[in-house]
Amino acid sequence: MTNTKANIIEQLQKAILPLQGCKPVAGNIGFDGGLGFIKAAFPNASFPLGAMHEFFCSRQEDVSASGGFIAAIVSAIMQKGGVSIWISSSQMIFPPALKSFGIEPDKIIFIAVQKEKEILWVMEEALKCDGLAAVIAETSEISFTASRRFQLAVEQSRVTGFIIRRNPKNLATACIARWKITPLPAASEDGLPGVGFPRWNVELLKVRNGTPGTWQLEWAGRFRHVSKLASIIREAQRKTG
Repeated sequence: MTNTKANIIEQLQKAILPLQGCKPVAGNIGFDGGLGFIKAAFPNASFPLGAMHEFFCSRQEDVSASGGFIAAIVSAIMQKGGVSIWISSSQMIFPPALKSFGIEPDKIIFIAVQKEKEILWVMEEALKCDGLAAVIAETSEISFTASRRFQLAVEQSRVTGFIIRRNPKNLATACIARWKITPLPAASEDGLPGVGFPRWNVELLKVRNGTPGTWQLEWAGRFRHVSKLASIIREAQRKTG
């Protein structure tokens, strides 16, 4: 393919993105959500802000892992200020633990409602509030119509939405990206006993105009690639004997 054709295709892709809900957000040039080295998976190498992301979970452990992973990304989104809302039927998040992901607990508003339809209603109303940085909701099912309303809301407010779904039956949604986060065993860098940094197997199952992939990540105040980290540790141990 000639450079001219490649340039034309690139320009067409950039023109199509806004029509598909990936409208640029002020200050989003090169924003990677703290994920750094996997930013190439996103359209224009920028984590999609002002868009809806859904997370598929099959176990409670996956729900917890997804919550931690989302918190790490939201901390990057909140660097420029603002607060976020977390909606669920029962609060499973321990607010002080958010500090380990770079979020002050008083910057998250927790809303607990009992019924699924109430969760969806609260989320839609929250997504319309342009003063928020992000909205996270835990719910099982969401119809395509409801997800479409969410996407239309964030395209206007430029708020970023995250939906944690446990054992969902309906897979057809208007969300920009679909993720699956599962926990991995933690390990300390020096090999000593104790609790290590949280690790996840991160699967980007779908991303509109992006490149799906799988990575093993660790959170230590920032995301680190587990396989690369292991090779660095082995090399350091080899040099020190």
